[in-house]
Amino acid sequence: MLTTLNTSYTDTRAADLAWALGREPLPALATLDLELTGAKLQLRLLGASHQVLLEEECGGCSETVACIAGSSTPLPLGVAKRIGDWEYEFAARVEVLSPGSFAGRAQELLALVSEHPYGLAGVFPGSPHAFTAMLAQRHEGQVHWRTWHAYPQDGQLVATRTRVGVRVPVPHSVAG
Repeated sequence: MLTTLNTSYTDTRAADLAWALGREPLPALATLDLELTGAKLQLRLLGASHQVLLEEECGGCSETVACIAGSSTPLPLGVAKRIGDWEYEFAARVEVLSPGSFAGRAQELLALVSEHPYGLAGVFPGSPHAFTAMLAQRHEGQVHWRTWHAYPQDGQLVATRTRVGVRVPVPHSVAG
């Protein structure tokens, strides 16, 4: 799903993004509710940022990547955490692209996400390459999502990958 976000594009920067787990739902400009084999997932566009709310039988979690006032947790390159019975993995990277490469990559990503049944993308008024996009899937019992935050004024594209799944207990061997 592709939407134009009803907000002005402000000159935020990739370096201003922060990451947080467990935040309450923040006001969203656009949402997409998904059912992925027993998992309820809500993809939320929050201006120049995103939030994902996940609910499954064994619990829930929320991930927020946003310019969060007063946040002391910058965007990490990687996180691995245990949340109850779940394993949570997050990775982020910042790509710096030339203006021509940026425009091509932006068009490619927007086409991919807007045509996907589990995709949500929001474009900011005033710049066709200023967007936030999200794509979710369920694979081998785990929920995965990817996001892209575009900052055309700096030629920066922030890409994140998240995987959440129930921790598989390691069987104990019994010596006889």
